[in-house]
Amino acid sequence: MKKITPFLWFNGNAQEAAKFYVATFKDGKILSTSSFGPGKKAPVMSVTFRVHGQSFIAFNGGPHYTFSSATSFLVQCKTQQEIDRLWRKLSKGGEIMRCGWLKDRFGVTWQIVPEGLPKLLRNDNAMKAMMTMDKLDIKALKKAGAA
Repeated sequence: MKKITPFLWFNGNAQEAAKFYVATFKDGKILSTSSFGPGKKAPVMSVTFRVHGQSFIAFNGGPHYTFSSATSFLVQCKTQQEIDRLWRKLSKGGEIMRCGWLKDRFGVTWQIVPEGLPKLLRNDNAMKAMMTMDKLDIKALKKAGAA
């Protein structure tokens, strides 16, 4: 078991969010669900799920706290197809941001980037190209970096 598990605070839609993330990432899995009381009709309190080997806890804590872009999840993708698929799924109903960032429909911020991005961005032209992009384009970044 990892020592750090992201704990995500939701306002009544933790189960919906966990199911969405599990369906979005190919290796996702719901690990457990707990309720605020006994019986099948008790409201869901938390859902523990795993994607890409990382466990998360989605908790129905109410409207007291909301997500901020100050915290985001960085997903390193091997191919443009993976970037495109995750971008399409995670941004649907959410908010598109610059430089590979987006907020999903639950307000969680994601960075969908190609593997090796920091190395690629050592080149000023690649950095400038990235600053003009919403969804990152691996081919365009590499081309800019080669110029």
